[in-house]
Amino acid sequence: MLRVEGLTVRYGPLEAVRGVSLALEAGEALALIGPNGAGKTSVLRGLLGLARAEGRVVLEGEALGRRSPEALLERGVVLVPEGRALFPGLSVEDNLLLGGFRRFRRRENLKPDLERVYALFPRLLERRRQPAGTLSGGEQQMLAIGRALIARPRILLLDEPSLGLAPLMVREIYRILRGLKEEGTTLLLVEQNAKVALALADRGVVLEAGEVALAGRAEELRQDPKVVEAYLGLAREVEEG
Repeated sequence: MLRVEGLTVRYGPLEAVRGVSLALEAGEALALIGPNGAGKTSVLRGLLGLARAEGRVVLEGEALGRRSPEALLERGVVLVPEGRALFPGLSVEDNLLLGGFRRFRRRENLKPDLERVYALFPRLLERRRQPAGTLSGGEQQMLAIGRALIARPRILLLDEPSLGLAPLMVREIYRILRGLKEEGTTLLLVEQNAKVALALADRGVVLEAGEVALAGRAEELRQDPKVVEAYLGLAREVEEG
């Protein structure tokens, strides 16, 4: 469904990503993990055309040359950015509706999608008239995901969805993501939290210093001694399992 071939991303003279390749099949979840500064977010930025990049991006068999987030959004590739990028002064519901702005311009009915988001995230329904800036961090992450769902993504890109959240909220967010995957949404997860990402993903790619260090089935990576030793307490889980 989506292939990235030899992606290199630069910021001025700094080469943040070098020759990264990955493939994402329809309906699967791929976890892109690695330490802070490994280049994970830069892969997303290069893929979406938000950063200067070389290499090929192929979507459903078509090589994309000049690309932009707007053009990819039209094709169902939707980003939930790190930091959420909400409009804090607008209500929860207005933030959600902004996710369907392009669909609204085409006179599409957003009500069924809004009801679906509220069914997935009942807290957002309870707080739909509140300014988004008054929500907790976990509720804001729910809102950011909900806003993306209004766009009806076929491929959902998530940049650090667990960042800064309490463990209970992380479990709730990943419960929702698992449900979306079971419904057929394709997921690309950028995460420092290797434990939760690999528990959901079908496959994983480990980035180190802007390059692919390891890649394989998620279960295999969960048992790999290098991953066990390096990433966020997986060692104890493997020993107990």
